[in-house]
Amino acid sequence: MIQPSALQHYSLFGGLLEEQINEIIPLMEQEAYEAGDAIITEGAPNDKIRFILEGKAAVTKHGLTLFRFQEGDTFGEMEFLDMMSSAATIKALTPTKVMSLSNRSLRQIYKNDIKAFALIIMNLARDISRRLRNMDEKATRESPHMEWN
Repeated sequence: MIQPSALQHYSLFGGLLEEQINEIIPLMEQEAYEAGDAIITEGAPNDKIRFILEGKAAVTKHGLTLFRFQEGDTFGEMEFLDMMSSAATIKALTPTKVMSLSNRSLRQIYKNDIKAFALIIMNLARDISRRLRNMDEKATRESPHMEWN
């Protein structure tokens, strides 16, 4: 079983107290994947946020690797928040353990502790913003003369 103090180091749980994390842990599931396994498949439904406890994974779309995740990274938040099908495929690069938090579990957090819920949503927004910044930098660096509409 994962300890609350360990989860405080993950961006998803930044600012949460150990007591709050203790209440969230029973709402999460641990998942394990072998190298090459699809964790999320492009076009498939996904109602979970996942974060990596151990291992590495890659985001691919149309055969192009967009990003590599490692321990502590969160993924699946786009579909989790906008309720659409998965935008990309995420595959384990190595044996990978993740923890997941479903939409149903997040609603339970909302009911149990609105402050913890607000912090988790803010942390998700920060993670998405950082990822968008990185993708903007990568796009302008690799395609400096391309016009973006």
